[in-house]
Amino acid sequence: MAVSANRLELLQIADAVAREKSIDKSIVIAAMADAIQKAARSRYGQETTIRADINPNTGEMKLQRLMEVVETVEDFDKQISIEDARRRNPDAEPGDFIAEQLPPMDFGRIAAQSAKQVIVQKVREAERDRQYDEYKDRIGEIVNGTVKRVEYGNVIVDLGRGEAIIRRDELIPRENYKYGDRVRAYVYDVRREQRGPQIFLSRTHPQFMAKLFNMEVPEIYDGIIEIKSVARDPGSRAKIAVISRDSSIDPVGACVGMRGSRVQAVVAELQGEKIDIIPWSPSAASFIVNALQPAEVAKVVLDEDAERIEVVVPDDQLSLAIGRRGQNVRLASQLTGWDIDILTEEEESQRRQKEFVERSNLFMTALDVDEMVGQVLASEGFTSVEEVAYVDQGEISSIDGFDEDTAVEIQRRAKDYLDKIEAEHDAKRNKLGVQDELREIPGVTTAMMVALGEDGVKTVEDFAGYAVDDLVGWKERKDGETKTYPGVLADFGVTRADAEQMVVAARLKAGWINEDDVAAEAEESAESVGA
Repeated sequence: MAVSANRLELLQIADAVAREKSIDKSIVIAAMADAIQKAARSRYGQETTIRADINPNTGEMKLQRLMEVVETVEDFDKQISIEDARRRNPDAEPGDFIAEQLPPMDFGRIAAQSAKQVIVQKVREAERDRQYDEYKDRIGEIVNGTVKRVEYGNVIVDLGRGEAIIRRDELIPRENYKYGDRVRAYVYDVRREQRGPQIFLSRTHPQFMAKLFNMEVPEIYDGIIEIKSVARDPGSRAKIAVISRDSSIDPVGACVGMRGSRVQAVVAELQGEKIDIIPWSPSAASFIVNALQPAEVAKVVLDEDAERIEVVVPDDQLSLAIGRRGQNVRLASQLTGWDIDILTEEEESQRRQKEFVERSNLFMTALDVDEMVGQVLASEGFTSVEEVAYVDQGEISSIDGFDEDTAVEIQRRAKDYLDKIEAEHDAKRNKLGVQDELREIPGVTTAMMVALGEDGVKTVEDFAGYAVDDLVGWKERKDGETKTYPGVLADFGVTRADAEQMVVAARLKAGWINEDDVAAEAEESAESVGA
């Protein structure tokens, strides 16, 4: 069959639009068919069911009115009786549709305008879907584009097959872009929004630097060297921790490159940002010492439960360890995930002296002993009255100047003191209305019951409503700073595992869960760890 000029023109338009918008030609043809259907309904009546078909090969267009086959006709515009239907199609059954061919129609100005809007809308939706589907899987990649325009400090980037935005806070400080500039950035988010998919790019994201190293260092691309963590102060300084899976390859040297060629290529892209390349270590202490380079560290004291570390540096290294405006220690903290407290040797000595005096005074007050005995107990490493009361008696009697009778008397006084404190806590707990049944939760002490009562918890049901974070506290990291929120039992040295056991015991006692639930959850947890 010969193709008329109009049909040929229709196919050519569909093909041109599909190529320009990078969408499938069938989507454009389907949009045209929808537009023709809408225009036909405006002519034959909105209540009429119209179907338009365009042959994608010939451009031939068919316009049909669909009538539903029914036993009893209620709507003559949409329905046809089964008797009339079987005159046209002997196999017609109720629920089927009979197609009635309509003559070709000429579009009026209003109908043509309406059809155009339908096509534009459908094509735009298809283009948005294509763009979203294409870029949603590219999160975490580096893309290249051309600056299209700059709006209020935000840079709009033409990626060729899409448009992206680099917000002002995602640009490296002092960077200025103008129309036509080439830009390279990291895709960190792709979202569907009212006005179409939004592709968000960043040049300040830590992973942007990691991906640049991945492009410059073949060993990282091949997986021989792994980037463990990255911390950045965009445009100023950065730290990157690397480890080698091959003992014969130095991870730091490989990232630096011959005469610094590899790292310099990354520095140039990041507008001169200074980069410290740190060897990663499974030992937290060693890793943190490395992260604080170039400062020298004399001693570290770790608190693994709180993920906090005290670093002692020589007096002349303090400013170097902290860095300008705290930059060095802040980046080291971001890199390692630990809170870092930096002390000079003199400050540590003063603090230890202060703690020694406080412990000595505690023993003097609690045990009713003189200053010398209090200092002796403190110097022997005792840190609390509980420790003195319940330690093996021989440890006290073996101290120089102490005998067995002295040890017995000291432990008696320590236990009397603890009984007195316990009675005070119990009275306070009763006054707060905290019920005795809370004692039955393993690990809960009278002092803890006072803290719980002050938090409004008085029954096992109240306690069962706690989350583990409510008891031990939690941390939130924002803009490189870690904020700690203390829990109700934060002052009692309760670990996360202890708190979890307490909450489970309370929920069992309150009847919220049963032993089978606990066993099933433990099994599921073990399987996930194994996986």
